[in-house]
Amino acid sequence: MTSRNVARLSAVGAFAALLLVSVASPAVAGPHSSAGGGAVESVIHLPDGFQPEGVAIAPGGTAYFGSLADGDIYAADLRSGESEVVSEGPGTPSVGLDLDPKGRLFVAGGDAGDARVIDTATGEVLASYQLTDASGFINDVIVTRDAAWFTNSFAAELYRLPLGPGGALPDADDVETVPLGGEWVQQGFFNANGIVATPDRQALLVIQSSTQTLYRVDPASGDATAVDLGGASLPNGDGMLVIGRTLYVVQNQLNQVAEIRLDPSGTTGEVVDVLTDPDFDVPTTVDSFGDGLYLPNARFGTPATPTTPYTAVRIDR
Repeated sequence: MTSRNVARLSAVGAFAALLLVSVASPAVAGPHSSAGGGAVESVIHLPDGFQPEGVAIAPGGTAYFGSLADGDIYAADLRSGESEVVSEGPGTPSVGLDLDPKGRLFVAGGDAGDARVIDTATGEVLASYQLTDASGFINDVIVTRDAAWFTNSFAAELYRLPLGPGGALPDADDVETVPLGGEWVQQGFFNANGIVATPDRQALLVIQSSTQTLYRVDPASGDATAVDLGGASLPNGDGMLVIGRTLYVVQNQLNQVAEIRLDPSGTTGEVVDVLTDPDFDVPTTVDSFGDGLYLPNARFGTPATPTTPYTAVRIDR
C-alpha cells in the first residue's frame, strides 16, 4: 500500500478509534439454502489486505465489495463461489455501495470527497463526481427512483445526483448539495453515516453515528426529524438496509445488527431484535440475498497489512 493510501485511510483509522489485492475464491464455512436459489456460504473469504467496507448484492446473487485500501471492486458469486476484481480502484477508497436496476454500481469515495458510477458488466467507470473537497468523507449511498443520495460524515449535508429519463446520469453541474436542517445535530467526529429510503419511499433515513440517532430526512428540504424509537438509541450505527417495513442497522464496534420495525413513513419504530454472530469482526454494512443478510468485516482496530485476512459473513434474517 502506498504512502498516499496510508494518508487517505487516516480518517478511517480515526473512526475505528472512536467507536495489493490478490484475487481469491471465497472459501466456505457451511452452505445454506437460499430463496435466491442454489447454495450460499456462511463465510466469504475476501482477498488478503482488501479492507472491505461496502457491499451491494445483485438480484442474481453476485455480491460486490469495495476496498478502503485502493478502491477496487471485488465480485463474488454467492452460489458458485466464483470471484474476481471486476473494477480496479483509483487508489482512493470505495466506501458505501448501491446498485440500480441497470446494473450500475454507485460508489461513495470516502475522504477523496467524490462519487463514481461503475458498469458492473465491464468494470468501466461511467462517471465521476467531485462532491466536496478533501475535508469531507463521502460515506454511504442509496439509489432511489429518481436520484442517488450520498452522505458526508464530516459536514451536515447530503448530495443528490438526479437521474434523468431511463436513469440517465447527470452532468457534474446538476449535482445538488442538500443541507441537513430541522432537528439535525452535528457533533463529534463521524456524523451522517448510513442512508436508506423509508418503507413508503417518500423520505430518507440517515443514521447519525456520533449522537446515536436515527433521522427521517425530507428529501426536498433536508429537514431532519428524529425517528421515535421509544427511547432506544443506536450506538455505533453504520450501514443500513430496509426490507419491507424492517430496518436493519449495523452497529459496527458492537458486532451486532439492530432489527427495527418501522411504520410505513419511517417516523416511528421499535427495536424488535438484535442479531449477532461469532464470525462478526466489526461489520460495517449489510445487504440481502434470499433469506440471508451479508455483512463485510472491516476489522477496524486490527492492523491493516497486505496479508491481513478479511471476510464477509452471512446470517439468517
